[in-house]
Amino acid sequence: MVARTRFDTDPCPVARSVNAIGDWWSLLIVRDAFDGSRRFGEFQRSLGIAKNILAARLRALEKAGVLRGVPAQDGGSHREYVLTDKGRALFPVIVALRQWGEDQCFTPDEDHSRLLDSRTNSPLRRLQIRAADGRLVEPEDTVVEKVPESESTEEQTSTGSGARRRA
Repeated sequence: MVARTRFDTDPCPVARSVNAIGDWWSLLIVRDAFDGSRRFGEFQRSLGIAKNILAARLRALEKAGVLRGVPAQDGGSHREYVLTDKGRALFPVIVALRQWGEDQCFTPDEDHSRLLDSRTNSPLRRLQIRAADGRLVEPEDTVVEKVPESESTEEQTSTGSGARRRA
């Protein structure tokens, strides 16, 4: 079997994100976790995924800190999977993928699911990328800045955080 390319030390945040949650099964597991799935069997039924693949993806998501295995709420011997704060932070990513899919992957008359605000039962506003001054930002309005190692080290020291910031 060919080893998967890893991006653990890549300076690009997109590459590191893909490294953690970039295969389709992992994203669909995270989607299902947002939709309330917690048990192995719930994920397996929803996705129709082979048990060995699901087990491997759940382990990888736990290792990445996206999900945490906890004892079942009902006191049974089953294990449940809950989103961590790191996993919950993927919500805008899942919403962005959902909205892109609604716009790009369905014909206008084709049935699909919708994400609704539970308080109002109405669809969510479309996600938009905005600059600090509030204006809408398009791809051509951006540039990637590489953060120098010295600045990363200074930020780490000043915040007390072990996290490294990269462009």
